[in-house]
Amino acid sequence: MSLVTKRVLVTGGSGFLGSHLCETLIAAGHDVLCVDNFFTGRKENIAHLLPHPRFELLRHDITFPLFVEVDEIYNLACPASPVHYQFDPVQTTKVSVIGAINMLGLAKRVKARVLQASTSEIYGDPEVHPQREDYRGSVNTLGPRACYDEGKRCAETLFFDYHRQHGVDIKVIRIFNTYGPRMHPDDGRVVSNFIVQALRGEDITLYGEGTQTRAFCYVDDLIRGIVTMMGTEKGVTGPVNLGNPEELPIRALAERVIALTGSKSRIVFRPLPQDDPLQRCPDITLARRLLNWEPSVALDQGLGKTIAYFDNLLRGQPAG
Repeated sequence: MSLVTKRVLVTGGSGFLGSHLCETLIAAGHDVLCVDNFFTGRKENIAHLLPHPRFELLRHDITFPLFVEVDEIYNLACPASPVHYQFDPVQTTKVSVIGAINMLGLAKRVKARVLQASTSEIYGDPEVHPQREDYRGSVNTLGPRACYDEGKRCAETLFFDYHRQHGVDIKVIRIFNTYGPRMHPDDGRVVSNFIVQALRGEDITLYGEGTQTRAFCYVDDLIRGIVTMMGTEKGVTGPVNLGNPEELPIRALAERVIALTGSKSRIVFRPLPQDDPLQRCPDITLARRLLNWEPSVALDQGLGKTIAYFDNLLRGQPAG
């Protein structure tokens, strides 16, 4: 239990990451207001929290102002997978930019600390590897991923301008590929795609030759990093990379999922999508130094928990 109960707002609180964050904050003894418009978030993710006396759910789109009294704001609201953020790219940009303005305005009014969940996508298709926080990125401003990449980059700009101009107490983290229970089964991301395809015995789809690399961080590790960043002293603004620095080719991930599920799925290849990064791996030197944080959940352990979740989901059983 926390020594001091805080009133905490989590935008995007019924999503994959948001629901885990709400759980963690409630377990720490805080009052949690979960705000979501359910574009990609799911009520199933937070249904078990609804009876809790310190949990409150509000259906709201943060592109419209929100008037509440809170001590801390975690701004996680935004579709995060290419399938979802490209479905309505204009709205994706709006929630990143206008949503950030509204949350910063709220933080300014009530003098709350506010954390922005930014993304490794702001680095684009990187020319520097692994990616450090001082790398400015290589982003196509006109491509199909730009609504998300540029929206998040603009949100970071707004956060630092509100900090400099208005003294708003900000924290910015950049999230690298995260996986775990409560991922959306149709979000198009590689971990959920591979697991669902393997469990169904379908062909596992790789784009390009499967040599592009990613670094996968289990959700529990990421949430621990986010909460630790929020708890740093005033003036520690970030941005700070949060992710797993152990790089893995996509094909190797597919082979591990097949082995762990015991699936007879075959690997098939499709053309690489436009602007899909060939390498993505965080340098977490800053997170280690500032937060004393690094991932601790091994890939096979995390994949095992995620496979069990999707297996229950596909069987129509409560997944938790």
